Amino acid sequence: MAPLVPDDEIRDFGGADPADAPARTGQRTALLVLGVIGVLLLGVALGVLLRIPLDNKADTAPSPVDVGFCQDMSVHHQQAVEMSAVAFSGSTDPAVKRLAYDILTTQQSQAGRMQGWLQMWGEPMLPVGGYMGWMSNSSGAGHHGGTTTAGNHSGPVQSMPGMASTEELTALGKATGPALDVMFLQLMLRHHQGGMPMIEYATQHADTDAVRSLATSMAKTQAGESQLMTTMLTERGATPLPMN
Repeated sequence: MAPLVPDDEIRDFGGADPADAPARTGQRTALLVLGVIGVLLLGVALGVLLRIPLDNKADTAPSPVDVGFCQDMSVHHQQAVEMSAVAFSGSTDPAVKRLAYDILTTQQSQAGRMQGWLQMWGEPMLPVGGYMGWMSNSSGAGHHGGTTTAGNHSGPVQSMPGMASTEELTALGKATGPALDVMFLQLMLRHHQGGMPMIEYATQHADTDAVRSLATSMAKTQAGESQLMTTMLTERGATPLPMN
């Protein structure tokens, strides 16, 4: 996908007049907001357009895994988008800004696709009664693969692994400089690690080809990003957070 924000908007404006900083910040923020809205709308449109190939299949009805994954992962993605927007607008480290921008645009687009499918299926956009209940054997999953690497659940849980707390999000929003960079990398790495069991489960147990394909793409992308963030933390003298 072509960048929604030009490269010269992502890089720092070294050597520019400091007096112009507020205006430049406002311009970058406006472009970021417009970019996020554009990617979301594009994702929803893609989800609706994908109704054509889905309608040509005999098994058009989604399974509980298809629906549950799209609902829960949309919520999971939205927090990643929120944290990435903070890092993109607040960090002065080009590597951190680039990573934040990639995660922001990729996950907002994926969330839009999942929400488009949910709308197409006539399902609620948000989960009801907790998270990850669709990962239990009683949900009817299991015929698209062997033993899954993601643990089964006996029922819904009240919070998904890897999610940042309200206090952590507040601290991230207030952080600046290297402290912001490290906090973002730590929170986002844990966030990726916490969501991976859901992604792996969907790759093996989702009934809809499009959902399995999207989950497979997520697994590959987030594994690479997790490796990168681990390296970036080491370079900055920091360590990953324990899973919550």
